[in-house]
Amino acid sequence: MMPDGVQAKQDMRLGRAMIFRHAVARLRGQDWLAITIQVAIVMIGVFMGIQVANWNEERLERHETQRMLTRLKPERRYLLDLYASARTYYATTRDYAATAFAGWRSDPRVSDRAFVIAAYQASQIYATAINNATWATIFGADRLRTIDDPLIRNNLAFLMYSDTTQIDTEAVNTPYRQNVRRVIPVEIQDAIRAECGDRRPPDNPQLFFLPKSCDVDVPPAAAATAAAALRARPQLVDDLRWHTAAAAAFLANIGTFENKTTKLKEQIDSLE
Repeated sequence: MMPDGVQAKQDMRLGRAMIFRHAVARLRGQDWLAITIQVAIVMIGVFMGIQVANWNEERLERHETQRMLTRLKPERRYLLDLYASARTYYATTRDYAATAFAGWRSDPRVSDRAFVIAAYQASQIYATAINNATWATIFGADRLRTIDDPLIRNNLAFLMYSDTTQIDTEAVNTPYRQNVRRVIPVEIQDAIRAECGDRRPPDNPQLFFLPKSCDVDVPPAAAATAAAALRARPQLVDDLRWHTAAAAAFLANIGTFENKTTKLKEQIDSLE
């Protein structure tokens, strides 16, 4: 007979061996195909759940982007009205410039009064304050990427990030405006501004227009003195040429922004 301790250890070894054999037998008895299918179903379910969550988030982001684009409708309309108004405004100042040039040539068809008034009105500039920072704040780079239509995305990116100083008031604030107003008496300038200065259309008070004609009562003697002072400074003619060129460049640059804004408006309207 073996000692009790030795027998106990042997019994324990035999017991562990039996448990291992039973475990192996159970594993061998499993249907591995069924287990594999179950695991695959769980993995596919997790994947589909993640995909559905992502799709839903993208759908909500695109819906919000569409809502923001729609909210820009008043801003788009205002910009187009602003561009058209500026175009009309500078067509008027160009007509005044033509009269002023004739006055410097001493054209007999242009009176001293008309010459002085035209020289002043030719210096008028349209007050524009286009700020695309608001658009850039609303549609940052991340939001811009959620726009599917590449044309909308490109046109909006142009309006968001382009340098607007080329269509800012300072682009036409030339030396002529400053120099001619140093010559014309203040009393005449005040009278012209009061009667023929910038006006706001009643249907859109955000915009400006300049009267196409100006019938200010300037005493003949005062008009003759002012006209003589203007003709005594022929360099103002060169200044006015530069001023009209700056206004033409301003309008050309506005044309680019106007084209982009018009296309963007048409593209967004087609989505509504």
